[in-house]
Amino acid sequence: MAKLLILGAGGYGRTLADAMGPGFDAVAFLDDRPGDGVLGPCGDYLLYAGRYEYAYPAFGNNDLRGAWLNRLAEAGFRLPRLIHPMAYVSASALVEPGAVVLPMACVGACSTVRRGAIVNYGAVLDHDCTLGFCAHLAPGAVVKAGNRVAAMTKVESGTVLLRPGQQEEST
Repeated sequence: MAKLLILGAGGYGRTLADAMGPGFDAVAFLDDRPGDGVLGPCGDYLLYAGRYEYAYPAFGNNDLRGAWLNRLAEAGFRLPRLIHPMAYVSASALVEPGAVVLPMACVGACSTVRRGAIVNYGAVLDHDCTLGFCAHLAPGAVVKAGNRVAAMTKVESGTVLLRPGQQEEST
């Protein structure tokens, strides 16, 4: 197995370590705020190139996560494809390196989760959808069939994106 360096020891970083850590020999943090288990500030990432095969920027800010993904890849780190075993990902779906699918999430048939995108707890990306670069489906968000979620977009909890051309039914 390999080692994972997580940039950001906040809520998202701790969530990743908890959910994905068992798939790695070791998980360590860099964070600009000192704390337990933090090796040093994020700017020290180059010191760990070669010592950690994988690195992931656990930042909820989509722009920041995207910039760090590029920086880490340029430094020679591999970007992990983090798919929790309690998530459902169709065999025909594509989850790119640097993307995350958390527990109880669903990625349907022929869908694509682009680099840096997050499918959070219990979120659904239905069939034939694309979740763009560094986009984020918050917990419980639902993206129905055929949708394209633009890069850097966040779909908030409880939001349902209807199929293109579908009208909301009134009761």
